[in-house]
Amino acid sequence: MAQSMPYFRPANHAQGLANYPHARTVPSADGKSRYIYVSGTSCRRGDGSFHGATRGEDGSLIVNIKDQTGAVLSNINAIIEGASDGQANISNVVDATVFLTNMEKDYTGMNEAWNGTWSDRTDAPARTTVEVRALPREEIIVEIKCTAYYEVCQT
Repeated sequence: MAQSMPYFRPANHAQGLANYPHARTVPSADGKSRYIYVSGTSCRRGDGSFHGATRGEDGSLIVNIKDQTGAVLSNINAIIEGASDGQANISNVVDATVFLTNMEKDYTGMNEAWNGTWSDRTDAPARTTVEVRALPREEIIVEIKCTAYYEVCQT
């Protein structure tokens, strides 16, 4: 059986809060294609701040689901590009699970950002969306984990 390979983004990007890679790549038995299993990804930046999350003058948390979802999808794209040495990107995602902390409030906005990435539903990955009680930080209201598939370019 082929070995899986971990992928870690460079140190100036957000790192996992526990011991796990950003993604794990698994080659097919014939070596002609690969799967990339992307760990749950958020809008957290390398400096510890959160895209789409700010504090009001009174200290209240202000979050924007469209901005956060866009940042999550951008982070996923960068992970896939890095894990595949540039041979794949977010268009290679075949399955995704979206975690929202407030389905009623944020589902529509998340879908708007999602549809900006996949405007044609025939190109979009299979998807499940679930509501969760919480994510690792109060600033995070959406997290996505996914699987990408690509054929390896032979040079």
